[in-house]
Amino acid sequence: MTINCRGQLIDCSEPRVMGILNLTPDSFFDGGKYKDEHSILAQVETMIQQGADFIDVGGYSSRPGADDVASSEELNRVVPAIEAISKRFPECLISIDTFRSEVADRAIASGACMINDISGGDRDPNMPKVAAKHQVPYIFMHMRGTPQTMNQLTQYEDVVLEVTQELAKKLKQLRALGLNDLIADPGFGFAKTLEQNYTLLNHLEHLKLLEVPILVGLSRKSMIYRLLETQPDHALNGTSVANTIALIKGANILRVHDVLQATEAIRLIKALKN
Repeated sequence: MTINCRGQLIDCSEPRVMGILNLTPDSFFDGGKYKDEHSILAQVETMIQQGADFIDVGGYSSRPGADDVASSEELNRVVPAIEAISKRFPECLISIDTFRSEVADRAIASGACMINDISGGDRDPNMPKVAAKHQVPYIFMHMRGTPQTMNQLTQYEDVVLEVTQELAKKLKQLRALGLNDLIADPGFGFAKTLEQNYTLLNHLEHLKLLEVPILVGLSRKSMIYRLLETQPDHALNGTSVANTIALIKGANILRVHDVLQATEAIRLIKALKN
């Protein structure tokens, strides 16, 4: 369960935290919050101090129905930020959240050491080649369609079985392309109804069959705030509960907006298991 990030071996059998840094104006929770270098570096410093193992930098909103963004605009958002983070925090392990190989390639050249691809290479077939070329860890997520169409693609006979099978098929394809450090993400909120999300969470341990680290992204998502009849701003408590369930069910990496609360959940689960 180890992954190699820039020569540093990370043991993912010990739960890890990935802090989210959205550089988009329209992300569902914190869109437009980090617009300049000062605010970006201040947030990264906070997340590192609170215990983040990775910082996931994204310049393309993947919320349902989000507007498409040109690759040039995505590059303008993420590359200067990654360069600034790498300069200020040289030990920081930066993940680039993109489905475009061009953006991933430039981000790695600028200091990123991991790729987080919501499409698992489906949107850009060159993406796995970039990951293989640089030999960086590659997160492949389960989704159907695009952020613009995924809400119409929620037909499953058995969501747990089908998500597991589709991730296993993708894993085999990626291994054949020469990728070594692979991380699977079941894609909560992507082409899944509210009920399907909770069925998947309740049976998350089935993904252990893949024998790779499992990343879970539940942070402040609609499956939490809609169920609780609130808004993303008030979904932190629900997020902590959902993350705790995910840890009990075998999640290896929590991708979150709120790092401190995620690290606290990990400490409590470790105490429970010990």
